[in-house]
Amino acid sequence: MTVPRLYSKELLQDKKNFLLPEDNLNYLKSVLRLVQGDILTVFDSAGNEYEASITKFTIAGIEVKTGKKIGRGAKEINITLAQALPKAAKMDLVVKSAAELGADLIIPFAAARSVSRIDADRAAQKVKRWGKIALEASRATRAAGVAKVDNIKQFGAMLKSAAAPCAKMIFWEEEEKKTIKDALADKSLDACKNYFIIVGPEGGFAKDEIAQAKESGFQSVSLGRHILKVETAAAAIISIIQYEKGVFSHKS
Repeated sequence: MTVPRLYSKELLQDKKNFLLPEDNLNYLKSVLRLVQGDILTVFDSAGNEYEASITKFTIAGIEVKTGKKIGRGAKEINITLAQALPKAAKMDLVVKSAAELGADLIIPFAAARSVSRIDADRAAQKVKRWGKIALEASRATRAAGVAKVDNIKQFGAMLKSAAAPCAKMIFWEEEEKKTIKDALADKSLDACKNYFIIVGPEGGFAKDEIAQAKESGFQSVSLGRHILKVETAAAAIISIIQYEKGVFSHKS
C-alpha cells in the first residue's frame, strides 16, 4: 500500500511529536484502517516533509512521532498565477490543476470581462473552498509545500502584487509579436526564479487592461495560434514554464 501523505498545519521543523487534527481520524482509521505504529509521511506549508509513525489515536486527533526528514532539493522556480474569475465552477479546476503543476500562489481577480461576480459574503467562502482544493492537490501530487490561494482582488491591486523582481507576463490572444516561446528564450530570464503570469476570463482582456499591465512592467504574450479554454490555459502555461525552467526539466 502507498504510504499515506498528510498535511500538518503546524510547521514541522525540529518537531519530534505533534498532533494531526481530528479531521484526519476517519480517513486514517476507518478508510485506510491504520493502527498504532503504522507509517505515514507528513508535510507542511514550508516544504518540510518527514517520515512519521502513529503513536496514538485520540478524540482530538492522531498523535504522531516524526522520524527521518525526507530531503527535497530547493525549487528551481516560483510561480504565481493570477487568474481572472471564470464562469461557474471553472475556478475549481483551474486551482486544482495549477496546484498539481506546482504553482506557489494563486490570485483570483475580477477583470473587466469577468462574467462571474462574487459578493463579499461569498468571496471568503469561495477562497476557503479553493484553498482546500489546492491543499488536496498538493497532497496527492507530493508537491513540496502547498499552493496558497489569495483573496479575490481587483485588477489594479492584482498588478501591484507583482512588485517583487520577477518575470511578469500577461497572456493575450491578440498579441502578435511575442509568444511564450519568445519570452522564455530571453537570456535575461536565465537567472530568474520568480514568474508572475496573468490569465484572462472567457472574453479575454480589454485593451486598456493590457495597457495598464504594460505600464506595470508586464509583457504581453500569446500562446501562438492556439486559443485555449479558460479552464485549460493556466495549466498549459504553467506546464510550459515548468518544462523550460523548472522541475519538469530536471532529474529529482
